[in-house]
Amino acid sequence: MIIRALALWMSFGLTSPALAQDVMILGEVHDNPAHHAEQAARVAQVQPKALVFEMLTAEQAARATPDVRGDKDALEAALGWAESGWPDFSMYYPIFAAAPDAAIYGAQVPREAARAVLSDGPAASFGEEASRYGLDRDLPPEEQAARETLQKEAHCNALPPEMLPGMVAIQRLRDAVLARATIEALEATGGPVAVITGNGHARRDWGVPAYLTMGAPDLDIWVLGQTEDARPLDGGFDLVTSAPAVARPDPCAAFK
Repeated sequence: MIIRALALWMSFGLTSPALAQDVMILGEVHDNPAHHAEQAARVAQVQPKALVFEMLTAEQAARATPDVRGDKDALEAALGWAESGWPDFSMYYPIFAAAPDAAIYGAQVPREAARAVLSDGPAASFGEEASRYGLDRDLPPEEQAARETLQKEAHCNALPPEMLPGMVAIQRLRDAVLARATIEALEATGGPVAVITGNGHARRDWGVPAYLTMGAPDLDIWVLGQTEDARPLDGGFDLVTSAPAVARPDPCAAFK
């Protein structure tokens, strides 16, 4: 165990003794190529037994078979990536290629399940073991208010106030589904497991790490956050790195 932990510590390039023996969560800004290059480099160093992608459903992940894993175009086609709405696959493929033998898991919440949260709540959409991840309980009022504010800002202050609780509930469902897939991957492969996801899901205070702790309290978790132009990144991370911001259209233009 000590040798394994030391190897992981050296591969993470950390200067602190905080070691992740089970789960490595790698945050990102989805359209920043430098963030994906950082993820691929860390995956190549650690060689996790499984990769969990926020961007894939379980059905898509099952299509990442050995016969297509080594060919970017074939894997992209098998995953139906071009129709997924995620940024260009050329940014994500090096992560797959960095651990060619890792099992692939998908944790994207299907659109229908996300819509159902608005009427039925996150526990009903999650299904069995919702209580294991706290989805059957309300958030503390302070956290609920803070998360609604973040959702309001993320949607350019354009959402009606009555929609904000539902958006928070969808985020909770996505965090819990990511945590469940990560635990399944760890139990099936023995780990370590690397999770590829946005910074909002990676944050320690109320993102996937918090749900992992609820679902499997003994897990050892290490979390990377990636920001742009050295902007602060809230939520609690073991390490935060920065890359130059990329040019992108005004995200609020659609709301205007």
